Amino acid sequence: MKFTDIEIRACKHTPDTDLTLKDGRPMSFEFLVLKFETDEGVSCDTFGFAGRSSLAIGEVSSQMIKPFFIGRDSRYREKNWHDFRRYNRAWNLTQNYCFAPYDIASWLVQSISANLPLYQFIGAIRDSIPIYGSSMTLKTADDYVKEALDLQKKGWAAYKLHPPLDYQITIEAHKACREAVGNTFRLMSDPVNNFSYNQNLHFGKLLEDLDYYWLEEPMYDEFHGSLKSLKEKLKIPIVGGETSENHPEGVAHLISDRAVDIIRGDISWSGGITGLLKTAHLAEAHGMNCEIHTAIYHPLELVNLHCALAIKNTEFFEVLIPEHLFNIGLKEKIQIKNGHAYVSKNKPGLGIELDWDFIDNATLKIFD
Repeated sequence: MKFTDIEIRACKHTPDTDLTLKDGRPMSFEFLVLKFETDEGVSCDTFGFAGRSSLAIGEVSSQMIKPFFIGRDSRYREKNWHDFRRYNRAWNLTQNYCFAPYDIASWLVQSISANLPLYQFIGAIRDSIPIYGSSMTLKTADDYVKEALDLQKKGWAAYKLHPPLDYQITIEAHKACREAVGNTFRLMSDPVNNFSYNQNLHFGKLLEDLDYYWLEEPMYDEFHGSLKSLKEKLKIPIVGGETSENHPEGVAHLISDRAVDIIRGDISWSGGITGLLKTAHLAEAHGMNCEIHTAIYHPLELVNLHCALAIKNTEFFEVLIPEHLFNIGLKEKIQIKNGHAYVSKNKPGLGIELDWDFIDNATLKIFD
């Protein structure tokens, strides 16, 4: 089943919110939408991450990756993955998330052809998974408390704080959240490398006293020695690896050297389903969990969810909140019930179609 045509759209959506991203810039979502046709009449479509410029990443995708995949057989996913690594090294040097939609499509068209939900085509371990909410960077401790209480009321499994650069607000927010939700609701923290090594030592010990479930990305993933030192001096699990390039090789040393307790990966930044599965299985071989990082937009989160249902050594499904901001591009919402996320067991592929009215309105350019 060979790819015969690939349509690439650069898209932009500006949500109605006064929230900003970590850098303080207004929130605006740029993404790709790719539609794949095959010589056997099976087609599929998927979102692709595009950072801050869908036009720039769309051009890269059109000029540097699409030519590689036209004529390629989707059944040879492993060969295509290895061949692309060599192709990319020959001065292309595109990022993992540029390749990801093509790998996702290779899995999707095969699962559709087999008339199986994606997670069952991969190899299912379960039919649902606990869900937790992951905050944006908020202004006050009370803002975090409100979100934590809301998720606790909904019955979700946990809440993760992305604290601001202000160290004092960070401390206040983490204390206030624990006091508000009590001792049994799980809380995590992800400073996104906000703090120095010494600050992280102090912060990590505070999180231990507050019984937080993990400390994520306290420092850059490249700071291997510092991460390992933090891990050795703190009892709280240290999580990292999501921004490491070229999964699984890019996180192999973090895993084998036990510089972190839990590794991160996802279907976008890890270079597709193939890259995520390789990373998860490498972690599994070391007795370590691979917690799946949010893919931001729900059409990609849905792919993450299918993978989470096929990976034993992952505990949660992560969704950014406020949830409605990122619930774009799907005709139906991802099913959430009793604190768990579900997919359809009766529909092939992802089980939910893309919302093409939304996509048409968001399209900036269609690449030839």
